[in-house]
Amino acid sequence: MNTFLITFGVFLAVIAAMSIGYIIQKKVVKGSCGGLGAVGIDKVCNCPEPCDARKKREAREAYREEKLAERQQKEASWNKDRIA
Repeated sequence: MNTFLITFGVFLAVIAAMSIGYIIQKKVVKGSCGGLGAVGIDKVCNCPEPCDARKKREAREAYREEKLAERQQKEASWNKDRIA
């Protein structure tokens, strides 16, 4: 059990030292392969036709934006007609 605790402590110390090093150097953690930019993909979903889940999400977002615009219009009308 002592060996396990000592090993765990050493690993924890090394990880903490690496973290402090990155914080001090103010570097951004990045991959070595270049990510999606190296492959030539502009976005995560590079499909010509969006999937059903994405269509549903976009429809929901459009509905929320429409409702928000209606609400803002009602508030503006209310503020304009309000008796102070």
